[in-house]
Amino acid sequence: MMLFFRTLLLFACLAGAAAAQNPPRSSAAQPVAADRIVAVVNDEVITMYELRSRLDSALAQLQKQGTALPPRATLESQMLERLVMDKVQLQFAREVGLRVDDAQLDQALQRIAANNKMSLPQFRVALEKDGIAFASFREEIRAEMTIARLREREVDSRIFISEGEIDNYLAGATGKGGSGEEYQIAHILLRAPESASPEQIQKLRAKTDQIVDRLRQGDDFAQLAAAYSDAPDGLKGGDLGWRPLDRLPAMFSEVAVTLKVGEVSPVLRSSNGFHLVKLLGKRGGGALPAVQQTHARHILIKVNELVSEPEARHKLEGLRERIKYGESFAELARLFSQDGSASKGGDLGWIYPGDTVPEFERAMNLLSPGELSQPVQSPFGFHLIEVLERRVQDVSSDRQRSAARQTLRDRKRDEAYQDWLRQTRDRAYVELRLEER
Repeated sequence: MMLFFRTLLLFACLAGAAAAQNPPRSSAAQPVAADRIVAVVNDEVITMYELRSRLDSALAQLQKQGTALPPRATLESQMLERLVMDKVQLQFAREVGLRVDDAQLDQALQRIAANNKMSLPQFRVALEKDGIAFASFREEIRAEMTIARLREREVDSRIFISEGEIDNYLAGATGKGGSGEEYQIAHILLRAPESASPEQIQKLRAKTDQIVDRLRQGDDFAQLAAAYSDAPDGLKGGDLGWRPLDRLPAMFSEVAVTLKVGEVSPVLRSSNGFHLVKLLGKRGGGALPAVQQTHARHILIKVNELVSEPEARHKLEGLRERIKYGESFAELARLFSQDGSASKGGDLGWIYPGDTVPEFERAMNLLSPGELSQPVQSPFGFHLIEVLERRVQDVSSDRQRSAARQTLRDRKRDEAYQDWLRQTRDRAYVELRLEER
């Protein structure tokens, strides 16, 4: 760490000396603002250039959403805290050896381009037309993927749901088939440190009350969320999107049913700090319909350092021809598929909507029973899919328990992640220098 700062200081001194030896040739030359350090996070720094780059992107997104913009100085503080949180998580990921390699990153970028109905080269041109450097965008996506995998490893994988919790959920009103209603809520979180003193809690509550007063005076909720919320979605106006009631954190679902559209909850207290919740919309209702299930099988060829995308696709095209000329799908799956279903001849059993990745599900849904797909690309590689049969029926008891388990996990996930973030942030050495103008 000391070597890093010595190098940084040496660079600054050399730059200053060079400037002194080579004064501007014209007195009319305009001064150029120098970059500077705005935060130190353990043994790394965040510069004003990084902060302004991210802030400009966030401002553009807020403007697209039509959100009223808070003062830039306020947004700078919020964005700096988000950069600190990202830096802390990425440092932790390196410590535990978690990384996203170039091949995985390239696949993700291709999916993003495809979702925008472009090839990757076209998507790159579109980004650069909008003033976004592709190299920077690429590394931002790598960071997002790394943080998502870190969350899966450190938080999601450690959430435990007992059979008793599932029984209680299914016995409750929301577990008996559900109402089919969806709620769109936004929230503001003022995060409390892990071992906050009574004085810190009192100060945080006073800040929350000030936000409540501004809401009563007619200030925009999304604008206040962008300015003050410590939640990761703060710069999106705190919007959590549309979710079934049972997929919201328990504290939010309890208050959401008491609100009218447009209303804001009283101040809510949790272990993470203080919350405000606004109901943006409500839709749906009535009994949930029976669902269509698909019985399918597949052969998977993975893409890796040894097998390129063209090679994987070509191999599946060859297998498809062999099946069309009478060879057994099941036998070829046992011989060639790189998936856990290979021992069962590629049989995936009865699949519910949402059980597979979107690319696989879209291709599968286009097939008639007995029809064989062309090679289909997904995050796992390339698939050859055959639909065996379809049926429509009510959700089985096992499926209800599986859905209940997932719902309970979703409820716990956000709160557990916020707890983990707070603990990780509090363990890091952080020095903020934004006010040093």
